[in-house]
Amino acid sequence: MVFILGVNFPERNLVKKSLETFFGVGPSVSARLMARFHIHPTCKVGELANKQVLDLTAALSEMKIENDLRREILDNIKRLKDTGTYRGKRHAMGLPVRGQRTRTQIKTAIKLNRIDRKL
Repeated sequence: MVFILGVNFPERNLVKKSLETFFGVGPSVSARLMARFHIHPTCKVGELANKQVLDLTAALSEMKIENDLRREILDNIKRLKDTGTYRGKRHAMGLPVRGQRTRTQIKTAIKLNRIDRKL
């Protein structure tokens, strides 16, 4: 088991997939981190040297990920609702915000926006 930012990862997992488990780290960010620390794309977590693990942990701790990013997103949505913008009203009603079709295909958007309406 290898600890990265306090999370246990089995040694057989790929480094790229392990990095992508963090909220806010997608395929492009994980590829950029791996290139920065000279980690091969097919490398497994167990094959990393201690220095590489420490470097990855330090780089991830400097980034805005997990709860900080979630809090920022919720604050942005709350700000839109408070100012009464069109997007804020759409968020509050649980409707699509980015111009998606609502005449026939609204059910998926309502399911996805259910989280935002709890605020």
